[in-house]
Amino acid sequence: MIFVTGGAGFIGANFVLDWLAQSDESVLNYDKLTYAGNLNNLASLNNDARHVFVKGDINDSAHLCGLFFEYQPRAIIHFAAESHVDRSIVGPAAFVTTNVNGTFGLLEAARTYWQSLEGEDKDNFRFLHISTDEVYGTLSADDAAFSETTAYAPNSPYSATKAASDHLVRAYHHTYGLPVLTTNCSNNYGPYHFPEKLIPLMITNARAGKDLPVYGDGLQVRDWLYVKDHCSAIRRVLEAGRLGETYNVGGWNEQTNLSVVHTLCELLDELQPKAHGSYKDQIKHITDRPGHDRRYAIDARKIERELGWKPQETFSTGLRKTLEWYLANDDWTKQVQSGEYLKWVALQYEDEEQA
Repeated sequence: MIFVTGGAGFIGANFVLDWLAQSDESVLNYDKLTYAGNLNNLASLNNDARHVFVKGDINDSAHLCGLFFEYQPRAIIHFAAESHVDRSIVGPAAFVTTNVNGTFGLLEAARTYWQSLEGEDKDNFRFLHISTDEVYGTLSADDAAFSETTAYAPNSPYSATKAASDHLVRAYHHTYGLPVLTTNCSNNYGPYHFPEKLIPLMITNARAGKDLPVYGDGLQVRDWLYVKDHCSAIRRVLEAGRLGETYNVGGWNEQTNLSVVHTLCELLDELQPKAHGSYKDQIKHITDRPGHDRRYAIDARKIERELGWKPQETFSTGLRKTLEWYLANDDWTKQVQSGEYLKWVALQYEDEEQA
């Protein structure tokens, strides 16, 4: 069995679904079910005995320890995190609690369990920590892409707390010998993505006839990674990654935010055309957010060189698959667009003045 934290969220749920589609090895799925954790993401596993779901908080070390000793997992894949930069600016405390304190609690529980193991069980145990390229800070247009040796320079409360968690994971390897692996990924997109992030927000707003809010000039650059490619990279790192190492996972798809929105509008014009005009007519530039990093780019040559992994989707093919999924899953979108989410959107976007 493997132990997955945050397995009801966007990347975690995709990972669990892909894992069980390719393996008979069971998954213990531990998730707090905050606004971004959604059991509907895992509805297809409702009658699957290989999927064991437990609701819980990674800050609850006693609960975690009990689960480790009860289920005896061979590996932990740690997705659980607060991950939205805008939310971290408004309420940073939750990011410290989950991303720093929660990772510390999980490491302590994992260390206690791992130290109790013997022989091959101890040798084969792994703690795989899922992190972000945002820990490296920002790049100018001419800078080389982030590599695994790029110095950390986080610029938001979100990225600072993820950087802290990365350092804790590294320290537990060097101090206690805990067999850890870390991946730092670029911007993910794909099915089950909570619609506060750029791509799902644009899709849902466009179809609802609402403004498509673009921060500042929209020329911020991100490297886009299709979530199922990310899942395959994680499986490969878990299988063959060198202990204590970091692997950057990217899609080799640098795009400006404005280009992403334009491409989405063009796909929507093709797949679900409006009665009049283009979806591009709904684009609205709004005041840029504080400390907005200008460019992220991932150099993913190490994981290709050492582990033979590279992404399968181009941005064009991945974005089309993503949009087609949202068009076919209206019920999922309607279910998540309620309550706290709507309040958040109102706070974040509806009162913005045009930049």
